Amino acid sequence: MDYREQALRLLPWICGRCAREFPASRLRELTVHHRDGNHDNNPPDGSNWELLCVYCHENEHARMEDARAGGGGRDPAKPPATHRPMAGLGDLLKRGK
Repeated sequence: MDYREQALRLLPWICGRCAREFPASRLRELTVHHRDGNHDNNPPDGSNWELLCVYCHENEHARMEDARAGGGGRDPAKPPATHRPMAGLGDLLKRGK
């Protein structure tokens, strides 16, 4: 039995992201996502697996690729924003009463 068959036996047939349920007739739309990204890490208890629909699985991998390409975080050389657009809102509301 391969890890997909094992995952389908162990885990509920629900996408771990969008929570859509899948009947047996549509199981081909569920994929096994390896949480740590290592496709060789297949513990028998399924702790490294997550069932995702094909759309959420594609989205998860696209997000990982974006993060690797540098789109996933703040540039440490650039200081964080300091502007506080709502800082004086409380005073303005008090004056309006």
